[in-house]
Amino acid sequence: MSLIPLTIKGISYSQTQSGAYALVLSEIEGTRTLPIIIGAFEAQSIAIALETEIRPPRPLTHDLFKTFSDTFGIVVKEVIIHKLVDGVFFSSLICEREGVEELIDTRTSDAIAIAVRFNAPIYTYENILDKAGIYLKVEEELDIENKDESSELPIDFQVVSPKKTNDFSSYSLKELHNQLNNAVANENYELAAKIRDEISKRP
Repeated sequence: MSLIPLTIKGISYSQTQSGAYALVLSEIEGTRTLPIIIGAFEAQSIAIALETEIRPPRPLTHDLFKTFSDTFGIVVKEVIIHKLVDGVFFSSLICEREGVEELIDTRTSDAIAIAVRFNAPIYTYENILDKAGIYLKVEEELDIENKDESSELPIDFQVVSPKKTNDFSSYSLKELHNQLNNAVANENYELAAKIRDEISKRP
């Protein structure tokens, strides 16, 4: 059975499960999407890995995994979402060290967070895409439609946050950059993302 390549379309706060987020993967060569419910920590970890302007002062768990792997010459070659049972996705990391490949079972949310850090491709099978719609409806879980597909990053931090965005319009660019640095230093990445969005709006 052939593998279907996927890309990260976005992350949205789940309207049906409190404290959870919906990670949306989409076909690279198609129009189908694969929505996956994940926890807040994993959503934040994926978002930070995709963001180029925000770097945590201390490594997150998935950053530590990347550092550990690099230190010992382990490469994550790809992620495969290979099974869907009762709405739960099962995934595997395909890793290689000194020419030897190993398959490691993992939660899908962790697999995606790691794949982003390794720039590893994400795949699934045709039957997974066929079955996914049985358990989740994208229109009900997500509010990411009509987003600008030309955006450099496939994720919008304003979509990730369930809280109302603060008004930073009265701050100067210098003040915003100072607040951004403080937010990152305090590991308040949600606030940092909002400040980053305000900075990006400025000419």
